[in-house]
Amino acid sequence: MSLRILGIDPGSRITGFGVIEVAQGKLSYVTSGCIRVEGKALPERLKSIFISVSEIVGDFSPNEMAIEQVFVKNNVDSALKLGQARGAAICAGVTRELEVFEYTPTQIKQAIVGRGHADKAQVQFMVRAILNLPGLPQQDAADALACALCHRHTRETLLQMKEVKL
Repeated sequence: MSLRILGIDPGSRITGFGVIEVAQGKLSYVTSGCIRVEGKALPERLKSIFISVSEIVGDFSPNEMAIEQVFVKNNVDSALKLGQARGAAICAGVTRELEVFEYTPTQIKQAIVGRGHADKAQVQFMVRAILNLPGLPQQDAADALACALCHRHTRETLLQMKEVKL
């Protein structure tokens, strides 16, 4: 049985997405890209994110979804818009019956690079290496793939721990 994971790096202007597959213990890249919704009012951008994520789910049939959690750095307004973009993506997933898992940026970087404060270039490099991609994915797509990879790693670790307890 194979497992497809959709990773989402939410943004109110650019939302990254990436789909990976695990089949018989082998990891493979399926697709990735960016949903660009520039120049529209926030409600229209949220609608675009919802529709686009719904289409990705319909086209690639993931079994689970992993999404990056919101963090507030300096601008509270930006964090609120980011949270709304996350909400639109999450709603698109759950309306398609996907279970949604959330990870902090630190958890994702730790799982992919080995340290929680890695920069975007390091994440891109490691995503390329892990998935054996011919080139570097765009930053938002790389972040989404990293989120999916973090979920795969976390999921497998938890399953192994469960097996040990039995």
